[in-house]
Amino acid sequence: MNYDKLSFVLAGELRKQIVKELEIPKSPLQLTKALKKSDSSISRSLTELEEQEIIKNLFPDKKKGRIYQLTKEGKEILKKL
Repeated sequence: MNYDKLSFVLAGELRKQIVKELEIPKSPLQLTKALKKSDSSISRSLTELEEQEIIKNLFPDKKKGRIYQLTKEGKEILKKL
């Protein structure tokens, strides 16, 4: 368990909500609707979580139809939330 990454998730309420929502893979639009947040704030948080290798985009070559899921480390973080 990387506690720096856990701390990173815990430091942002939206990041924490996204990790919880991604227990099941979802698109950015599904996250926007489920969390009732703006597209830009979801997009920013997804980018941050992906850079930290907590989530991954299942279709990185697509502009539309992206689906995100937790990485192995992301699943470990989810257990601690």
